[in-house]
Amino acid sequence: MQVVNLAIMRRKAKHYTLEFKQKAVELSYAKGSVAQVCEDLDILPAVLYRWRKEQKNYGKNSFPGRGNPKMTDEQKEIARLKKQLKEAELERDNLKKGDWHLLRERQEKYRFIKQHRMKFPVEKMCTMLAVSKSGYYHWLKSGPSNLWKENQKLSSLIKDIFEDSHQSYGAPRIKAELKALGFKVSKPRVARIMKANYLYAKRKRKFRATTDSNHKYPTAPNLLNQCFSVARANQVWVSDITYVQTNQGWSYLTVIIDLFNRKVIGWALSDTLNTEDTVIKAWQMAIKNTTLTQPVIFHSDQGIQYASQRFTSLLRSYNGLVKQSMSRKGNCWDNAVAESFFKSLKVEWVYWHKYKLRSQAELSIFQWIETWYNTRRRHSYLGNRTIKEFELDMYNQKLAA
Repeated sequence: MQVVNLAIMRRKAKHYTLEFKQKAVELSYAKGSVAQVCEDLDILPAVLYRWRKEQKNYGKNSFPGRGNPKMTDEQKEIARLKKQLKEAELERDNLKKGDWHLLRERQEKYRFIKQHRMKFPVEKMCTMLAVSKSGYYHWLKSGPSNLWKENQKLSSLIKDIFEDSHQSYGAPRIKAELKALGFKVSKPRVARIMKANYLYAKRKRKFRATTDSNHKYPTAPNLLNQCFSVARANQVWVSDITYVQTNQGWSYLTVIIDLFNRKVIGWALSDTLNTEDTVIKAWQMAIKNTTLTQPVIFHSDQGIQYASQRFTSLLRSYNGLVKQSMSRKGNCWDNAVAESFFKSLKVEWVYWHKYKLRSQAELSIFQWIETWYNTRRRHSYLGNRTIKEFELDMYNQKLAA
């Protein structure tokens, strides 16, 4: 043990030239291995690491060593300023990070200062947040303002709306919901409150395509031609099929949507992709919920279920009241409304659930469509109104006319 200690002492006492230190540091970066360079040059890793740090902090030709740095007055001043700048940047970053999660109003900044006054000096926080120290102490004495209380109330409401929307609403829809509740709030203000509370709407993700157009059945022409705005209900219905994953295997969701109000008027969740279990079952629900008195265009992709003889014969049985239309092969934009519906369903709901049984998936999708999408969800196409609000407005317009 004594021999080892003497060897270490002799190594510590060894002096290295400036050029040696420079080359050692340069070599360590070139090889990318401090351990290898230390072994080759017979120096301790801690020494080489210190040289690298000193060169980084004080310049290529400055290796002050441990203890009291042997630097010029100019180097000492530079080192002091660098340290001061680093501390200021750290404080700034911490304060800015805090500033991101609070509202821009002055009262919220005062509240932040109050919460962090044991960690940061009040004067520095006031400077960084661009408020006066006297204003802060006045606020501290007088208590929260009416504006701050109003923001607190709005924050609580916005959180409730956001959670009620299954975390799918952004600022425009929440603004519309607040308006329906009697609160007139601008979209930027809603966005600020959401950001302050870390409320971010669920993002879209890719989902599996389902169309099987490799068949020999005849296809219908594209009567819709991407014209997704219609004048009345039951003028155009669009339909599509998507997958829903369960532990029992895939389930297949078929929907029929009325373009006028974007309402799902028919849907079916099946274990197979048979025509009888998918489009015909969804069609039967749509017909049960609707009385056809005027011609309707039924638009879909060129999937085998829609082109099958069983389904086309069913549509022809309505004696010309139903005209079939199909998207161009491989063009998802021709059926964009149905695709958009599936994106909303998957992003807002399905991707956030794990279904063990197909029956669980069916009940879950029933809940989303019938108790949310068709009734309470706000649709951007409808001016951020619910389907019920849109239908009521259309009814009132007819009465007024």
